[in-house]
Amino acid sequence: MKPLATYYSIVDCDIGEGTIIRDFVNLYGCKIGRNCKIAAYVEIQRGVTIGDRCKVEAFAFIPSGVSIGDEVFVGPHVCFTNDMNPSAMGDWNITPTEVKNGASIGAGSVIVCGVTIGENALVGAGSVVTRDVPADTTVVGNPARPIRRK
Repeated sequence: MKPLATYYSIVDCDIGEGTIIRDFVNLYGCKIGRNCKIAAYVEIQRGVTIGDRCKVEAFAFIPSGVSIGDEVFVGPHVCFTNDMNPSAMGDWNITPTEVKNGASIGAGSVIVCGVTIGENALVGAGSVVTRDVPADTTVVGNPARPIRRK
């Protein structure tokens, strides 16, 4: 790990060799693979796994329950959710989300928990993903709908 940062909070994490981490990140209890790039102002929570050679851009939020494969791009301001019925009172129920190898998620997208984004899929910027995205498919919009297959 190469923290190219002065201000960061990294607690109880397993971070692979060659991974670069920028300023103002909050990483705790997560596993990040080798040769990844984690930009500034990213939060990655407990139990999240991120594969090798991934890029997570600024202001991304990745909560518990998310699993990300190898060579995945997570654009700036991408927000994953992890509870289908959030409430300020009591405990929450984490609903897992999976992003498969080679997928790309465009800037400002929201990924609602419980979905799988398939291998080499592309989520267009600003999309709201509420259903599974098949492999090799591009989705856009709110809610995200397929527009092409590779």
